[in-house]
Amino acid sequence: MWLKDSSIGRKFVMSISGLALVFFLLFHGCMNLAVVFSEEAYNMICEFLGANWYALIGTLGLAFLVLVHFCYAIYLTIQNRAARGSDRYAVTGKKEGVDWASENMLVLGIIVIGFLVLHLYNFWFRMQLAEITGGATGGAFSPTDGAAYVKALFTEPVCGQIYCVLYLIWLCALWLHLNHGVWSALHTLGWNNLVWMKRIKVIGVCVATLVVLPFAVVVLYYLGMGIGMLC
Repeated sequence: MWLKDSSIGRKFVMSISGLALVFFLLFHGCMNLAVVFSEEAYNMICEFLGANWYALIGTLGLAFLVLVHFCYAIYLTIQNRAARGSDRYAVTGKKEGVDWASENMLVLGIIVIGFLVLHLYNFWFRMQLAEITGGATGGAFSPTDGAAYVKALFTEPVCGQIYCVLYLIWLCALWLHLNHGVWSALHTLGWNNLVWMKRIKVIGVCVATLVVLPFAVVVLYYLGMGIGMLC
């Protein structure tokens, strides 16, 4: 099959699945940013995207995209290493014109996936799944009172600050991954002529920043609030 057996096909799947996840992250980041300006608005969003059938279908679709993107990333990495063979040991210095992120995309992806597990535990498991099962968010809050839960999680003495720092590390890894990933995806999809090569690098930086910034604002907002509560 072309999408599995061809190198171009595998890169095409990586590009499409990656860009689809980028669009979701943009939406998710804007949704999260609402909690900074209006807790009522954020709770309305949480209720709208709770245990409804369309939200559950969307969750399954996202899980499928993440699985496809991650599996193809590992597959491509293995294939690339096998193709290079012993040549990859011939040069130990940094290749000219190749940035660090491009050589460590799999490592960055694993970091992103690792923190994604923490994120799913904190929010999907304790919010959407809690609503599905009729439980309580975080053992104390209603699943539809997401604002109260987010505030309690990130402003909890000591643990809240640790969570904030971990999320900021995650966002740094995500920014590096997206910065190169968006450029690589657009390059694979045909924007690879001399006119667009430099432009899509700028697009990659802009998209990565737009995705990460809303999440970072929320984390920094509650980090500041938590520190203020400790003082």
